[in-house]
Amino acid sequence: MPVKKYKPYTPGRRWMSVIDYSAYVTKEEPEKSLTKPKKQKAGRNNQGKITVRHRGGGNKRKYRIIDFVRHDKVGVPGIVKSIEYDPNRTSFIALVAYRDGEKRYILAPEGLKVGDEVIAGPDAPIKIGNALPLEKIPEGTPIHNLEIIPGKGGQLVRAAGTYATILSKDENWIYVQLPSKEIRKFHHNCYATVGQVSNVDHENVTLGKAGRNRWLGRRPAVRGVAMNPVDHPHGGGEGRTKGKIPKTPWGKIARGVKTRRKRKPSDTFIVKRRRIGYGSKE
Repeated sequence: MPVKKYKPYTPGRRWMSVIDYSAYVTKEEPEKSLTKPKKQKAGRNNQGKITVRHRGGGNKRKYRIIDFVRHDKVGVPGIVKSIEYDPNRTSFIALVAYRDGEKRYILAPEGLKVGDEVIAGPDAPIKIGNALPLEKIPEGTPIHNLEIIPGKGGQLVRAAGTYATILSKDENWIYVQLPSKEIRKFHHNCYATVGQVSNVDHENVTLGKAGRNRWLGRRPAVRGVAMNPVDHPHGGGEGRTKGKIPKTPWGKIARGVKTRRKRKPSDTFIVKRRRIGYGSKE
């Protein structure tokens, strides 16, 4: 998918780049029956306190209801009616009309086109957009929308351009390498969708100006070194200072420290951990 750049007729345009959606997106307005209101929370909890910093503003959005489960439509073929932009995620979504008359949105894999047929179930062919149990997918196949718990629906590998790879299988477990290079084992009945998530060029886009971040609902983030000592551990000092241990505004070490809870139940499913931390060799 092409990334467009512009002549620098304004300072904001100089570094800005955008994805040419016309090459992939086929419909502008969402399916009304598959949308619901999305309330802007600006990073605040039910007490009105900021729990996530640097959130607020941004364009108004409708939430598109995505079918992450897929296997409650086992054996029912569906035709892709459109590929659409979704402001709530980095990937594109596909509107699928099933033979029984129901319409649903699914995550659009790279290469899926209008008119293609998709189907879910253990007997589905190994084809882009089809959902199958892991035990039925050959080793080396790229997959996405991967279930952690059988029947719960896909929770992993849903961001633009990502895919996981099936490495090996044994009696009950399937060994999968995730995009982070972590190797994890999954139950053989967990479902996944064949293919790589669409919008591969998402990582190549440069926003170019602060205003474009504001459209996305992201507020400014002030560097700690630009603050006073009372406001941040990096603050204060005469002139520019360096050599401080990176810390959060609340004094916790920010890099090179493990934050995963000890004896977390899912540790038993991790075969090989991803590389973590600041300069870590793990």
